[in-house]
Amino acid sequence: MAQVPQTFFDALAVRTWCGLALEALGRAREEIDAINVYPVADGDTGTNLYLTAESAAAAVEAVFTAYDESGRPSLADAARAMAHGALIGARGNSGTILAQLLRGMAQVLADDREASHTDGTGLRLALRRAADSAREAVAHPVEGTVLSVASAAADAAEGSEGDCGAVARAAYEGARAALVATPGQLAVLERAGVVDAGGRGLVAVLGALVETFTGEAPRAVAAAPAGHARMDAVSDTAAMVAVDECADAPAEADGPAFEVIYLLEAEDAAVARLRTRLDALGDSLVVVGGDGLWNVHVHVDDAGAAVEAGVEAGRPYRIRITHFALGDVHTRGGERPPRERVQRAVVAVVPGEGLAGLYTEAGATTVLARPGEPPASGEIVEAVRRAHAREVVLLPNDADLRHTAAAAAEQARTEGIRVALIPTRSAVQGIAALAVHEPGRRFDEDVVSMTSAAGATRYAEVAVAERQSWTLAGICEAGDVLGLIDGDVAVIGSDVTSAAETVLDRMLSAGGELVTLVLGDEAPDSIADHLEARVREAYLAVDTVVYRGGRQGALLLIGVE
Repeated sequence: MAQVPQTFFDALAVRTWCGLALEALGRAREEIDAINVYPVADGDTGTNLYLTAESAAAAVEAVFTAYDESGRPSLADAARAMAHGALIGARGNSGTILAQLLRGMAQVLADDREASHTDGTGLRLALRRAADSAREAVAHPVEGTVLSVASAAADAAEGSEGDCGAVARAAYEGARAALVATPGQLAVLERAGVVDAGGRGLVAVLGALVETFTGEAPRAVAAAPAGHARMDAVSDTAAMVAVDECADAPAEADGPAFEVIYLLEAEDAAVARLRTRLDALGDSLVVVGGDGLWNVHVHVDDAGAAVEAGVEAGRPYRIRITHFALGDVHTRGGERPPRERVQRAVVAVVPGEGLAGLYTEAGATTVLARPGEPPASGEIVEAVRRAHAREVVLLPNDADLRHTAAAAAEQARTEGIRVALIPTRSAVQGIAALAVHEPGRRFDEDVVSMTSAAGATRYAEVAVAERQSWTLAGICEAGDVLGLIDGDVAVIGSDVTSAAETVLDRMLSAGGELVTLVLGDEAPDSIADHLEARVREAYLAVDTVVYRGGRQGALLLIGVE
């Protein structure tokens, strides 16, 4: 569908670009996966780029949603959201580099917080910064990869004149020409008869940028250079000797056994030491980010040592360790029998480490949703796969995640997994559903029972307002304490304990048998004792259970069954 041309690069252009880039990567995902022979022929570059772009697009949409009642976000707001979303959702080597490319652009686009837009000159500077910052993030850059394509795009943009549309088109054409040249720069691509997969993905993203500013999508890009037959499957090249994208010289066929990825909260000096240590442990090292938050990617034989290095540098979380399975270029040896699937599992999105532990103890596979960092559908799909079950009950535990969870469920169903989505709107509803879960029952009966328990649980939360806003309870100011019941603001106050008590009284006025309190790490220490005492004194035959949720966003979650 043709897009309305954008003369300048503003917040709306960021939003449009993210949406179009996601669509373009979605169309090209399977093709890019199929030509993924470098640095590891694991057939996931297209998927990783798609999931990274999905996280960036979701973050931008969240910013626009937050401004629905108070105008449009600034260019700086949208650009920073795009970069942050990509950073926290980056997958694999390719996704991590894409995240740094977007971060480099955002550093230029968000430089003037008051500016509503930038022009062709600003876009040229942003593309240059993107290419340079991505190259700096890779421990040992190699030509013939996405880094070469990004540099060529920036070079072509610098040589262009005109508005954003002209600059974007020049960058696209420069990237396209560089992509065609990648087999001549990297022997493994030449042998396979394909172009670089990461570079192919970047060309798709730049094509979406052209469409954003001109309203017209540029011509498609071939996966194989002229004169070569396109590779039909990654397995055809599994026996090739692969080289590492982050190494100075070709690697041996037997490379590191694990891919380790995690987000890291750490200072710059600690990250510099971390780079040195991880570089000695393995290869494919890419560390992107800044301002205290980083995304770390490395291939190693000792996954534990890579995680320990992160612990020494700061606070790692969302740790993902992938063992390169038999058939990848990294491993050799006899086949192991596949792990038998369990019959049924529960997958739940949870807003805090404490609740994640609680759900895990109850047998659920969890996806951690940190404040301001909702998981993408791909992350939920991965959790469904990790559960390794024939039947899965999915608990999104957030009204805003219902569509994301539905997309994940649909994807899992195409893979032969039976998935039932229970539309839980809060983690306390998920707790109620999990409490009545019985794997031995028929699937439909179990789902009905869990849905009924969740639906019979009213939910509330106590949080602090981030900005002035109109609510059903009146106008709140930044810093006010808000009590939300079933998603709507019902109480505006100045004291957390007092607001929580008012919310609890309103919920119990309609009756109840069990109160669940989930405390955030910033909740007052005395609030649980106060509320438990209130329930004992004012409400007969009502029990109270208290959990520690950790960094869950809200100060307090309340459930009443």
